[in-house]
Amino acid sequence: MTALDLSSPVAVVGTGTMGQGIAQVALVAGQTVRLHDAVPGRAQEAAAAIGARLDRLVEKGRLAATDRDEARARLLPAENLADLADCSLVVEAVVELLEAKQDLFRQLEEVVGDDCLLATNTSSLSVTAVGGALRNPGRLVGLHFFNPAPLLPLVEVVSGHATDVTSATRAYETARSWGKTPVACADTPGFIVNRIARPFYAEAFAVYEAQGADPATIDAILRESGGFKMGAFELTDLIGQDVNESVTHSVWRSFFQDVRFTPSLAQRRLVESGRLGRKTGRGWYDYAEGTGTAGRAEPHTAEKAPPPAYVVAEGNLGPASELLALIREAGIQVREEEEDHGTRLVLPGDGQLALADGQTSVEFRDVVYFDLALDYRKATRIALSASQDTSTQTMSEAIGLFQALGKDVSVIGDVPGMIVARTVARIVDLAHDAVAKGVATEEDIDTAMRLGVNYPLGPFEWSRRLGRTWACALLDDLHERDPSGRYAPSLALYRHSYATEKREGAS
Repeated sequence: MTALDLSSPVAVVGTGTMGQGIAQVALVAGQTVRLHDAVPGRAQEAAAAIGARLDRLVEKGRLAATDRDEARARLLPAENLADLADCSLVVEAVVELLEAKQDLFRQLEEVVGDDCLLATNTSSLSVTAVGGALRNPGRLVGLHFFNPAPLLPLVEVVSGHATDVTSATRAYETARSWGKTPVACADTPGFIVNRIARPFYAEAFAVYEAQGADPATIDAILRESGGFKMGAFELTDLIGQDVNESVTHSVWRSFFQDVRFTPSLAQRRLVESGRLGRKTGRGWYDYAEGTGTAGRAEPHTAEKAPPPAYVVAEGNLGPASELLALIREAGIQVREEEEDHGTRLVLPGDGQLALADGQTSVEFRDVVYFDLALDYRKATRIALSASQDTSTQTMSEAIGLFQALGKDVSVIGDVPGMIVARTVARIVDLAHDAVAKGVATEEDIDTAMRLGVNYPLGPFEWSRRLGRTWACALLDDLHERDPSGRYAPSLALYRHSYATEKREGAS
């Protein structure tokens, strides 16, 4: 099954931001587009708005004037659903209410031909449930574009329980012909991106609720150490706290209140107070006039401390092994000792520095933990955590060591798994679980997370870089300290890790 022919008209029903964006994507690709909205006059207004955006593309040199003129000629407002009778595809982008979508598709089924493909752009509802109202649910597919649709390349092509393979394939190829990067997934709560992205927000909020660090510090660590484009607090302020929380609640409820997707009480209080982020002038941050365009407060950064004269490396530090070269380059002596399971640095004062592993500093004598980094050479900030029993000398030597490597240092509370490490481990776990349950392939999940939410690496790329047993081991330690089930490794991740250990043991 191939993509729709460009000579065949398609329709977009619902002319809000998303509907206009989808229409623009199809238009620029060469498709004839009919716009319909239930509110009289809205379709004409949307067509004018799309035309104005095409004008701006011409002004910026991103679209030829002749292409703009041809696209505008192909854009046709439709006052009645009956005007969509000859369309080969209708994409719905109306209000996110199941009954409203079902009612629309019932009406469309009375208008369009039997071979017309029907698509819903829902982000949180079940595609299966939307299609359940149809006489022929096999022709309904999810086409989940990301906002803003003309800019973001990803489209999740979602097959409901009754969706025909030919319908899904046709939708997939059409999205690709429109210049998008489609990924195929099954109809499960959150699809790919909104399912696997939940820990990015949840773990940041959990660290905040445990008073481990303030929002500005957590965001800075996620950006400057984890390599994420934005931190969880600033990103949810941009999305809208009400919107982000609504998605979280939808996924949580749809998974029968699975503890792994539990919403944040702190975010609930923010929404209840009306502090929804940028759109209301205040969320986690204050965006009032005079506070700066970013609205971010300054992260906690440790005062300057002298570097240690030397460190003793026990083992190779695992995922943080590149630190040894950086330490030497900074002129600090590295004494290496062979240890079967050593992954720590011993400081001159006999304190130890260890990569976050899901345990807490208070359990050990004089241990400072440091967080995971995407790239320790390029990272500009490193987080450290310690308990109230950690000696002042050990803390100072740990701070001074990373400062000597050119890093800002943020000291957070004694939080198991810290910030980046626990976030990445949970994302990796949910990704393995999704593959095991047939949601999507490893390749499509990595693509979706990189393109849909701009992650620096896909979950499986992280997994390969960090070692196949890393995430499971960290989550096991976290689960021991929080046995609620939130951090229990999935069976899929456990099998993956155990099979790796068994193979390595046999060799």
